[in-house]
This record gives sequence, structure tokens and C-alpha cells, in this order.
Amino acid sequence: MQLDVVNAQNEKVGSLDLNDEVFGGRPKLDLVWEAVVQQNASERRGTHATKNRALVSGSGRKPWRQKGTGRARVGEIRNPLWRKGGTVFGPQPRDYAYRLPRKVTRGALRAALAQKMRDGAVTVVDRLALAETKTKQAVALLTQLGMAPGTGKTLLIDVRPDSALALATRNLTGVRLVAARAVTARDVMDTTRVVATQAALERLQEVLAS
Repeated sequence: MQLDVVNAQNEKVGSLDLNDEVFGGRPKLDLVWEAVVQQNASERRGTHATKNRALVSGSGRKPWRQKGTGRARVGEIRNPLWRKGGTVFGPQPRDYAYRLPRKVTRGALRAALAQKMRDGAVTVVDRLALAETKTKQAVALLTQLGMAPGTGKTLLIDVRPDSALALATRNLTGVRLVAARAVTARDVMDTTRVVATQAALERLQEVLAS
């Protein structure tokens, strides 16, 4: 597989050969699904809680004697059968995070990138950097590459993201800049276009081939 490498003016300046064993073949989208579910679960706050009979306010005194009244026996007004009583087996604060095997995580990222390449949604640039920390310059750069902000989500990937570009794009809706070592399958799939530097793709190919 070969992709064109362009500069900031969207002019071809070279080409990048990718290993078909890494990005070729049919993408395993089931791995992408597993990785996305795992990342979503890891970001859940898990702060939900209900009060059991020990936490509900109220007296612990027995409302009436056990026998002889004709009414059902009751131990306290906080019992779960009564209105405003405690909740049985209700949700409690918990951590939803879990880990996936490294092979699954890397396989998911490999499949996500392969799918975007099959869709023609990956643009390779020689570098991603700005001379000044100006949002106007970031908008001009993306527009020159055919990805003007507001026309869809754009994911920018670099080995070491440029600090000026990071500051200039942080207020742009639908634009994200991530390091190659931190990009995930969800990042790739939850975007319209992927713009990656040649160094970033080479680094990703090296990692995903192992």
C-alpha cells in the first residue's frame, strides 16, 4: 500500500510505503468494537448510589409488637417493603474500568487505521506545525488540506505534537491533536478525516507490526 505525502499547501512531496501485512487485508472490526466499549467503560464515573436500610433516615424502633395486633410483623420503618424504605441490591459506587490484552488493543488500532485507509480518509503530511500560536493559522492549514473546521471531525496525529498547533486547535470544534503513542481505535473511528505525519505513521506501523 502506498500513500501520497503532501506539505502544508497540499502539494505532493513524496510517498509512503505501508506494509500490507499491517494495514492490508480485511479489517477486524470486532476488535474495534471491543476496544471502544472498553474505553467507554473506563471513562464511566460510576458514582451512582442508592440508600439501603442502614442509610435511610428513620427510627430503628419496632412500630408495634410482633403478635396480637392482626397486622403483618414489621421490624422497623426503614425496611425495603415500606414506602421511603431502603433499596435492596441497588447500584453502589463502582469502577467500570477493565483491561484488554495488548494484542487486542493494538489489533483494534490497526483495524481502525486500515478501515480509514480503505475509505480514503487518511492524509499524510510531511509535518504538522505552526509558526505562531494563532487559531487563524490552524484554520488556514486545515482548510488548505481540505478539512476546514465545521465540515466534520478531524484527527491530527504526530509523534511529538507541536505546542503551538496544540494551543491553536484546542478551541476548534471537531479538531483533536494527539500523540502517536496515545492514539486509540476510538479516536480513529470517531472522526471524519485523519491527518497524520509521515513520522507518526511510520512509528505506528513499527509498533503495530510487533
